[in-house]
Amino acid sequence: MKRLLTAAVALPLLILLILKGSPFLFACFVLLLAFLGLTEFYGMALPERKLEGMLASLLGALLPLAMIGSDPLRFPALLTLLVLLFALHFLFRFKDIRLAAVETALLCFGFLYVPLLLGHLVLLRLAPNGVQWIFLLLVIVMTGDSAAYYVGSSLGKRKLYPAVSPKKSIEGALGGVAGSLAGAVAFKLLWFPELDLLHCLVVTLLAAPLGQLGDLFESLLKRSCGVKDSGVIIPGHGGILDRLDSILFAVPVLFYYLHYVILRG
Repeated sequence: MKRLLTAAVALPLLILLILKGSPFLFACFVLLLAFLGLTEFYGMALPERKLEGMLASLLGALLPLAMIGSDPLRFPALLTLLVLLFALHFLFRFKDIRLAAVETALLCFGFLYVPLLLGHLVLLRLAPNGVQWIFLLLVIVMTGDSAAYYVGSSLGKRKLYPAVSPKKSIEGALGGVAGSLAGAVAFKLLWFPELDLLHCLVVTLLAAPLGQLGDLFESLLKRSCGVKDSGVIIPGHGGILDRLDSILFAVPVLFYYLHYVILRG
């Protein structure tokens, strides 16, 4: 019931934001997601480094903004600055020298895992027909997730990756891809006629499995850190990363397929 009530409130607000919000407002929303996602990641991976985690979350959340604009060096410059800043911090403020390398690596990995991947949402929103592409991404992820759950619950027999996610099945994964294809084609026919059907099928076949792998990867991180959920910010759903895990892996392929295949084709 908590999951349904949360979805009933959050989903219409998200749709309204995408449809009516300006690109700048959408970028601010992505920055907020990046901050919350980084906070959860560092809370899992570096629970003893609260101050460093909060500072890295605040600064790392700015990375999606550095991905847009005419200066191609803005993002690598900011990322380089952050890596150097926290490398020097750990050099002079380590607590246990045996953990210094691991802690530094985990903190820097957070920049790549959350704001780098999530920043592609802003790039996708700014692309031609960006609103439709954002909705297509959500349809691929959400219909795939729902189909995987129901197919896996009713027909699942063979475990997909029990060491990471014991409940997921091969049948559920295949059902998820089929659900993503059905949802994407329906969306293309009803609301995205500009998208060629072949491109729709190809990009879905690329993004749907990657979304499932993103889900598995986040499960791997949680198991490695010994937590059940990444956070508790979303009632009935866990944390922000629990909702973004599929999107983090799926959105780059949509953007680069659009950029390199469709727009340059």
